[in-house]
Amino acid sequence: MTAVTTKPVISGEADILGLAPVIPVVVVDEVAQAVPLARALLRGGIPVIELTLRSEAGLGAIEAVASEVEGIVVGAGTVVTPAQVQQVVDAGAQFLVTPGSPPRLVEAALGSGLPLLAGAGTLTEMLTLAEAGLEVQKFFPAEASGGRPYLSAVAGPCPQLRFCPTGGITPQTAADWLALPNVGCVGGSWLTPKDAVAQGDWARIEQLAREAAALPR
Repeated sequence: MTAVTTKPVISGEADILGLAPVIPVVVVDEVAQAVPLARALLRGGIPVIELTLRSEAGLGAIEAVASEVEGIVVGAGTVVTPAQVQQVVDAGAQFLVTPGSPPRLVEAALGSGLPLLAGAGTLTEMLTLAEAGLEVQKFFPAEASGGRPYLSAVAGPCPQLRFCPTGGITPQTAADWLALPNVGCVGGSWLTPKDAVAQGDWARIEQLAREAAALPR
């Protein structure tokens, strides 16, 4: 399948942060779920999706959404090996998301030419990524790695860094994360509850997307 050509242009990591207050972090068990799910998010005002490789359907889901859903930016999440980088590039992903930042993985991701949200949970990891030219990063796992107090403290010595915190963020805490000066958006799985996806309750997902799109930042 060939990716559609009417998607928003993403030229760098900062563009990803500007797409929506929340990037939906999505796991699908069946490829057939991906397209109607992505369309529901788009109707709700969320023009971006991170389809993870946490299930066997992940790669096929990326390919399906990239080729069939106009107007949504498709990211590949939970990319953990250099081999997966090439697989998701071939599937049509427009950006990459990694949970951590081992050197070989980061090298392969940067070599793909796609924007990269590389995962960092400590100042050392953040500064290492910054040395590689990545000043926009994923803070993961956000709550377990110190939460808002930690990321707020990072802004002191590293005001140039910006983040998409992901991991443990809820509809109740998202606005507080977005209020931090070094946060551009957050990642969240609450927009696509497992039961709603399994039941094909796209109206519920659309409503959750609409609520997330209205979050202030």
